[in-house]
Formats: sequence, structure tokens, C-alpha cells
Amino acid sequence: MEKTLLFSLFLWILVASGSSIDVPAIFIFGDSIFDAGNNHFNKNCTIQADFPPYGQSFFRHPTGRFTNGRTVADFVCEMIGIDLQKPYLEAEMQVRNRSRKDYPANGMNFASAGSGVMKETNADSGVTPIQTQLQQFEALVNQNKIDKKIIERSFFFFESGSNDIFQYFIPFYTPKLDADAFVSTMITEVEHMIRCIYELGARRIAVFGLGPVGCVPARTLLGAPMDVCHEAMNQMVMKFNLGLESLIKDVPTKLPGAVGVYGATFDIIQRFRASPKDYGFSNTTNACCGEGTLGGMVQCGTGEYKVCGNPNEFLFWDYFHPTEHAYKLITKAFWGGKQQRIRPLNLRTLANITV
Repeated sequence: MEKTLLFSLFLWILVASGSSIDVPAIFIFGDSIFDAGNNHFNKNCTIQADFPPYGQSFFRHPTGRFTNGRTVADFVCEMIGIDLQKPYLEAEMQVRNRSRKDYPANGMNFASAGSGVMKETNADSGVTPIQTQLQQFEALVNQNKIDKKIIERSFFFFESGSNDIFQYFIPFYTPKLDADAFVSTMITEVEHMIRCIYELGARRIAVFGLGPVGCVPARTLLGAPMDVCHEAMNQMVMKFNLGLESLIKDVPTKLPGAVGVYGATFDIIQRFRASPKDYGFSNTTNACCGEGTLGGMVQCGTGEYKVCGNPNEFLFWDYFHPTEHAYKLITKAFWGGKQQRIRPLNLRTLANITV
């Protein structure tokens, strides 16, 4: 405890010594919460959001993001004053066809919707697993395609695991491990990922916990009740989140020179659900875009779907993902929030420290 307090005090002293944000880039790894279009550029992938009405509220056209506008990564870019990250597969295509000379200097987005912490999650759908995302980044570093001085000053964002846990509860799916062992294996994979990006130069690392996956409208596909969340799924999510936070607490001792923060997404979203009017929500249960029970039976933009007229009042855009309004509120909590939202430091503080 004493070491933790001293470390926090040291960081605050560093922050007090300078107030300018020095984050030139963000490198992003994860699933559909962060995917900015990688799956669109992967023609072998069947999990897509590259069709209307995705993107309608901000970009005015689909971008491959699984929401109606911007995500957390996009809002953070705006806060630190850099351009939005390109999907890695788009940048790679442009470099190969020589429509651009170099890879972007403001970071890249490696996230792939549908992917998981476990390599086998949705493998038959052509997604890019976390392990491959890491390999893509590693190859660029080893080939000197990314300036190492940029890497050590950049944000590194990680969010994944909801697809693994959701799949665990799919009817007729037979898990090879019990729930606790499954979560433990997931945490081991994340720990390996964090250590690898550290060895490649990462020093500002943000790991975002999962939201209450058992409350997404798509739970109706599992035969779950529509009036309550899937409690067993949420219990598994909370165990995974505890493991993620434990990894972050170990960063100062296991990864010298690095600073890690943990974003408590679950707690933030549960606050939205407990007091929706305080956050501008009129509906925290149904999907704004979809069809069937809770709007959770059909993906937005497919089949006989319907779209609500007021997406900013909905927590969920489609059967699995938040609206842009929800992402904006989550970003505010991560950027300047207290330790109930993100700990031991918020992103604004992380952006100002010297590493």
C-alpha cells in the first residue's frame, strides 16, 4: 500500500511540473467496441458494419464502426488534438498500392469486431484475433515502420473479452473449461499482450474493462429473459474485470517505466442504467436499431430492422453496442473521471505525465 501511494504521489508531482499534452498517437487493440473499419477491409470477414444506418449520426455514412457515430478512441483523439486513427488494414493497403508513402504518425487501429481474447473466438467468421493484431503491430515496429520515439509517448488502448464470454453462453456450445478456468486463461492472454506491447516500447497503457455484457439486447438470442440481465454472464464479466485491474496494479513493479490505468466500464454503464435521466437516456434496455424482442434479434441494417428517431436517448445503438452518446459519456468518465471510473489515474493525467 505504501509503495502504491508513493508511486501515485510521484506521478502527481510529474503532472504538476508540466501541463501540456504530449500524446502524438494512439494504438488500439480490441473488438467491435474499437473497430474503426478493419473488418471492412478484410473481405474474408463476415462480421461487418459497413452498411447503413451505421455511422449516420456523425460521419453521415458507414465507416465500419459498430455504432451510429464515434467511439471512445475517436473522442479521446479529439480531446488530445490528433486525427482519428486509420484501420491498420486500410493503411496497409494504401502503403502497398502507393497511394500513401508511410504508415500514419498518429497511431493505428488494429481492432477487429467479433474477435476475442481467445484465438478461437469467432475464428470461422474471419475476424482478426488479438494475437494477430499484436503480430501486425510487432511487424511494423521490427521493420522500423513506426518511430520508436512516438511509441513511447503514445497511448495504447486495449479492450476485448465480451465476445469470448457471450459465446461461452451460446446454447449448444460446449466449453472445454469451467467459467473460472476460462476467465483465468483469458487473463493470461491479456497479460501476455500487455508485456509484449511493453517490450515493443509502450509506456502509457490503458486497459478498459467490459461493460455488463449480460444486459445487451442480444441476450434475447440466448433465450434470456427480457426483463432482467443475464446474471451468470455478468458474474463472469466481473471476474474478468477484476483480473484486468489486478494486471494494471502490477504494472509499476512488473513493467518498470510504464504506467497502466484501468477503465471501469461496467460501473459507468451501471450508473447509466440506475439513473438514466441523469445522463440523458430514456431507454437503457432496447436497441435503437434492430428488430424483435428488445431490438436484439436482428442486426441493425439487416432484415426488417427499425431505427429509433432519437438515438441520443438510447444506451444501445444495436443489439450489442452503445450509441455515440453513450460512448461520449464513457469517454468523459475516462478522461477526467475520479477513481470510481478509472484508476489509479484518469486519461487526462496519463496524457500529462512524463514517462
